[in-house]
Amino acid sequence: MEIFALERYWPSYAAAAVLLQALALGGCDRPADTGAGGGGPAASSPVDGTAIAMPPAPAGPQRLILAFGDSLYAGYGVARGHSLPDAIQARLRTSGVNATFVNAGVSGDTSAAGRQRFVFALDGMTRKPDLILLGLGGNDVLRQISPAETRANLTAMLDEARRRGIPVVLTGMRAPPNLGPDYRQAFDSIWPDLARTYDAGLYPFILDGVIGDTALMQQDRFHPNTRGIDRIAVRVTPIVARQLDKS
Repeated sequence: MEIFALERYWPSYAAAAVLLQALALGGCDRPADTGAGGGGPAASSPVDGTAIAMPPAPAGPQRLILAFGDSLYAGYGVARGHSLPDAIQARLRTSGVNATFVNAGVSGDTSAAGRQRFVFALDGMTRKPDLILLGLGGNDVLRQISPAETRANLTAMLDEARRRGIPVVLTGMRAPPNLGPDYRQAFDSIWPDLARTYDAGLYPFILDGVIGDTALMQQDRFHPNTRGIDRIAVRVTPIVARQLDKS
């Protein structure tokens, strides 16, 4: 599994430091709607784009997927119906997979906050999901939480998913260069290590190929706009499809 060089994606040292400070003060802390089928905040600002044209569910058994993450799943700053789970759902349906996402993305969630609500989210599903798309850690690095704590929280959630017999796809995060090599090594290794241990699907860095490109990012330079979300969906959807096939 490739470990990406963050210098290719994160802004410069000085810009990354400013970004960390701004987002740690609450830029990721807006609440999100966690209704079925995606859908981020209905009136968050900035808002760009119109809702994704959702193709009808194709014939065949429904594949129920829980998208469990933070603002990068919740749809921060984009119109309802434009979140990453929405975009992946649309692409799966276009390819003939009868996928329905339940978006449990909550803006501002750390891995610890996600761990606290993980069982509740699973118990609230109409049935056992066929897959969990798990993406937490961005707010941990913004707050410079110990990588050991992040690893422990994600491990607990993966243990719960394994206990219930639910496969997982992980979307990983990377630490910016200004946090130093020791922190970066400890943090960045979490996702590939856990993917190997739990036989999970893995997209190593959720903002790969998007962060640093102003055409694909919102003004805060951390959250993707609708074009950026679609770029991520193009890359994550095949990983989700493969893991569904395995299940």
